[in-house]
Amino acid sequence: MLLHFADQSTAALSLAAQAGLQAVAVERHRFPDGEVRIQLPARLPERVVVYRSLHDPNEKLVELLLVAENARALGARHLTLVTPYLAYMRQDMAFHPGEAVSQRIVGRFLGTLFDAAVTVDPHLHRVATLGEAIPLRDAIALSAAPALADHIVARRQQPLLVGPDEESAQWVAQAAARHGLDHLICRKVRRGDRDVSVELPPGPVAGRAVVIMDDMGSTGNTLAAAARLVRAAGAASIDAAVTHALFAADAVQTVRHAGVDEIWSADSVAHPTNCIALAPILSAALAGLKQAPLRT
Repeated sequence: MLLHFADQSTAALSLAAQAGLQAVAVERHRFPDGEVRIQLPARLPERVVVYRSLHDPNEKLVELLLVAENARALGARHLTLVTPYLAYMRQDMAFHPGEAVSQRIVGRFLGTLFDAAVTVDPHLHRVATLGEAIPLRDAIALSAAPALADHIVARRQQPLLVGPDEESAQWVAQAAARHGLDHLICRKVRRGDRDVSVELPPGPVAGRAVVIMDDMGSTGNTLAAAARLVRAAGAASIDAAVTHALFAADAVQTVRHAGVDEIWSADSVAHPTNCIALAPILSAALAGLKQAPLRT
């Protein structure tokens, strides 16, 4: 069985159909004081998948607590969290005295609730594996880079892939290797959430169809900064491809004003730019968990 919430039903139902799972919507009621009431089916099978992508995460984390604990009481002995976008992964160390390292805290929290976790392109910078963030035997990090690369080469001939910062290098290199594409990685200097500068390394930009690739788009400032640089360097066209379309209210406008023509994203976060369905890679990961041991 796959449990999902109504606000993410499109992607969840697509995954359930791909994986051959019965999809059941979690009944959710919000009280006037902000608390939520969660209701599940009165009896659950031993193996349950919970689909919840964690953009706007704070309330959703409480929902996962309620769902997981209730699911155990109703018969579930193996719980898999499918969270295509996994929040709180960027804060992986304390940069100032007293700061909470949210990656460790949220990761341990999810690890106590679930037996397995599947996500896509998590923002892991200083750790090598998802299991270091979520301490589970089955902590699976997938990538949308190959699917995005396939979409890019279907739309642009011999594109040049550009990563807007060093942290994007892993996704850009993976996408480039899939089709033997040229790629460049910029250097980003961040002074604040919305104050970002980018430096473009030397490379064959003039006259090329450039696609800026990153794991996520949030404010749009990093993508926009990279777009202005490649435009100044003579790019023939500029597009952007991201896994997670977390775009703030004015972010898409910011990116387009910088010269980006099309924006392509995966459906980890519902957005008008979605063009890549993650259900095929998520269902393949779930198939590998069918024989995972049940919790006693």
